[in-house]
Amino acid sequence: MIHPRNPQLNKNGELVHLLSTEGLPKAILTQILDTAANFVSVSDREVKKVPLLRGKSVFNLFFENSTRTRTTFDIAATRLSADVYTLDIARSSASKGESLLDTIANLSAMAADIFVVRHSESGAPYLIAQHVAPHVHVVNAGDGRHAHPTQGLLDMYTIRHFKGDFSKLTVAIVGDVLHSRVARSDIHALTTLGCPEVRVVGPRTLVPSDLSQMGVRVCHTLEEGIKGADVVITLRLQNERMSGALLPSSQEYAKSFGLTPERLAWAKPDAIVMHPGPVNRGVEIASSVVDGKQSVVLPQVTFGIAVRMAVMSIVAGNEA
Repeated sequence: MIHPRNPQLNKNGELVHLLSTEGLPKAILTQILDTAANFVSVSDREVKKVPLLRGKSVFNLFFENSTRTRTTFDIAATRLSADVYTLDIARSSASKGESLLDTIANLSAMAADIFVVRHSESGAPYLIAQHVAPHVHVVNAGDGRHAHPTQGLLDMYTIRHFKGDFSKLTVAIVGDVLHSRVARSDIHALTTLGCPEVRVVGPRTLVPSDLSQMGVRVCHTLEEGIKGADVVITLRLQNERMSGALLPSSQEYAKSFGLTPERLAWAKPDAIVMHPGPVNRGVEIASSVVDGKQSVVLPQVTFGIAVRMAVMSIVAGNEA
């Protein structure tokens, strides 16, 4: 039975679907991060597998293009010893007009245990979660502009790994926040985990006006936004989601908000720089910063495997 106030939890408050970081209790977020810490070392083993999902079937349904997220979910499920099926949506019945729920029903009939779903429509994973059997679990791999919870969680893992206690940190999220599901997932997780100052930084056309209601500080200059920050998360300009002229050009954005070594000096000397990828070098961030000593972009990708292992192993162990 699903929790009456949170479709991600069962009546005992245990995680059965991961749809968003919004509304998840601090204890659940911490459980995921702690579980991921146990999985990080699996990557260093000669045999990179644990038997936790042996006999389970994981279906990766990516209705949107993805490289890192899809690949890391593939690797994570394989390392948990699951049987992994990644559907080529462009060649599936969905491309012939089959409805989303009919696709799910047919795959459920093939004994699916976990659906990992990326979809251009916000709310699609929620819809699926409402229509699956109690033993089937749904993990949101990104839906529209709404949420990207595993990216948010791997960002939290990365911050905790390098910075420790959230309660003393200033975190700046810079860039195209308007179109970023990652930014929303990060904001919800950071505030729940006790981060005292979360700043959102960008031009007025790319920062939603209602963000201050989420408990963040909105800044429209890079210097104000990252001054004294412990963590700087840069976001990609999502040109494919922009309608109308929200920016004069990428070059104009880079002039004001591109993170260069000189501008990074406004942050704390030991600040870490993060990016969910893919990186547009020379636009939101200079190559010298991506490849510099303060960058933790590649560790983020590595930690992403452990975090996705943690999420799948936790939901698979709980019944709705």
